[in-house]
Amino acid sequence: MKVGIIGNYGHDNNGDEAILQGIITQLTDHLLIPRQNITIFSNNPANTEARYNMKAAYLLYKKGSFLQSVVETMRRSRSIMKDLDVVIIGGGGILMDMYKRDAPLYSTHAMLAKMSGCKVIIYGTGAGPIQTKQGTFLIKTMLRVAQSVSVRDQESKQLLESIGVTKNIDVIADPAFQLGENISKQPSKKIKNIGVTAVPYFSEQYWPVSDEAVYTQYVTQFAKNLDILIRSHDVNITFFSTKFPQDITVTEDIHSAMAEKQAVTILKDNLYPNTLAKICEEQDIIIGTRLHSLILSVAAKTPVIGIGYHEKVHNFMKKINKESFFVHIKNLENENMLRDLISKYVSNWDKEQESYTAISSEQLLEARKGIQQIQQVIGQVK
Repeated sequence: MKVGIIGNYGHDNNGDEAILQGIITQLTDHLLIPRQNITIFSNNPANTEARYNMKAAYLLYKKGSFLQSVVETMRRSRSIMKDLDVVIIGGGGILMDMYKRDAPLYSTHAMLAKMSGCKVIIYGTGAGPIQTKQGTFLIKTMLRVAQSVSVRDQESKQLLESIGVTKNIDVIADPAFQLGENISKQPSKKIKNIGVTAVPYFSEQYWPVSDEAVYTQYVTQFAKNLDILIRSHDVNITFFSTKFPQDITVTEDIHSAMAEKQAVTILKDNLYPNTLAKICEEQDIIIGTRLHSLILSVAAKTPVIGIGYHEKVHNFMKKINKESFFVHIKNLENENMLRDLISKYVSNWDKEQESYTAISSEQLLEARKGIQQIQQVIGQVK
């Protein structure tokens, strides 16, 4: 059995790498597929091969013009896929058309895999936004050629059905929950250490359509919220990053705008998924703008506050029944918002910790439903 994995890997986005690591664990430890039989399609194959000690190929071969790159990618990818039995496309939020390349790139790989005789699995993905006719067509085409489809939340399933997808769609937990398998966090007596991730919201160095005034306001509001939180609850703040190095810059900007700098630590390393999970385990609470900082926290049984710049953060907080601890990113203009949410945790701390232990176990079991999805498709390979 030979398997290909396709996703947004090799970009030092360690949230995406946590997904990949979860899928690899499911394939090798649970389905007993040898590592040498797995090929990862990556934005940076050298990076991916070094991380995982596995074969990797280019997700997109860059050669001359964009059209030449597409033709070269199709030629080389199909050559590799002829030797594969199953191609897994996912996870992550790849069923969208917000970025111009995503829908054409992933749908092309799905069709190439089908043409090469592979069984195609769309696996634990997020969907949306889907706003263009081209994006709608390509995403529907991708799902039509798939043998099996799963998404990571109910909202993604509803969106796909609303654009006319008729295929059965399963809802599973994000494969990154697999990283919580061996974590046994001990409850704390009080809230002292809080981890924070910050996305470079509307930064000209990162955002698709930037607005430096919005970015500056966001940094200022985040800093004020953290200052008041530190003064009110006497806590330590640790900034860490799941997207390297872009998130380091915004955390430094927030830190610079803060008054209570003495209570803040910034981790500036490129933190791999297991290290991120360990950091999440060591904190009492995580305040996260990055979805996978929240997912890894819950996997590590650590309570969270979700700050939403994208609907996927809100969807996740609803999924784990903690919507009351969700903050839309624009609502950081209320400089007492984070203080008040931490106060809410303080008032019921023991029970909140117990609830996250239960949620973590539930999400891990739901992530393992994906193993059954893959197993069913593998069973159809002749």
